[in-house]
Amino acid sequence: MATAVAKASQTAVSTEVLDDILDFAGVGAAFDSSELQIPFVRVAQALSPQLNKKKPEYVDGLSNGDAFNNLTGQVWKGDEGLIVVPCYQTTKYLEFVPREQGGGFRGEISPNDPVLHRTTRNGGKEILPNGNELVKSDQHFCLIVEPDGMTQPVVVDMKSTQLKVSRRWKTQIAMTKVKHPTTGVVFTPPVFGTLWKLTTVEETNDKGDFYNWSVEKIGTVESKDLLLEAKSFRESVMRGEVKAQAEDHAPASGGAGEDGIPF
Repeated sequence: MATAVAKASQTAVSTEVLDDILDFAGVGAAFDSSELQIPFVRVAQALSPQLNKKKPEYVDGLSNGDAFNNLTGQVWKGDEGLIVVPCYQTTKYLEFVPREQGGGFRGEISPNDPVLHRTTRNGGKEILPNGNELVKSDQHFCLIVEPDGMTQPVVVDMKSTQLKVSRRWKTQIAMTKVKHPTTGVVFTPPVFGTLWKLTTVEETNDKGDFYNWSVEKIGTVESKDLLLEAKSFRESVMRGEVKAQAEDHAPASGGAGEDGIPF
């Protein structure tokens, strides 16, 4: 039965059936936003559990340096990348129990909490007074635009060595200028009015080899529907209706940051 279902799912659905499905569009698919998770898109590193077939997080078809959706398991080859519309960005300060002490996410720390100024440096790690690790994360809420025009909301979170890419990306967004073809007015478009390509590149530091994000500007959004969808997504995040999936694992040990990224 499972094989039959799998084969059937690969067959194009007839127009007649799609018309019937359309008659019931959305039925049973509406949930409270608190029940939904916006997944993360991350870069697979050598130590990522998603590459280990013995781990429950294993993602089939994923290779070192590829990008992946940690909720659906979708994979984007690193050199091919993915197209995104950035909609909102926030910086989170996350507290983790060190892996050697059992690991675990302890929660977020307010950016105004004075404890952030009382950390100590231990190699590539920031250690809180209670001994837990502090991880700074730039979270970019984006819409992925697939080749067929379909979209999906995700969070591209950038930690440790990825923070330099995040800073460059934010600088590029702030410096983007567009000239109106009719009036000649030059202006900075809204963040949700721009398209970017994210690929991965191999880098090396004193901790080893790893893959990092590379960001390339494509241009401005040309579809009004996409622009309005991105604007709506941004507003939902700002109202607190849409939140990122909760963290579920501690930074890796052995001098590597979360997801196996060397500091």
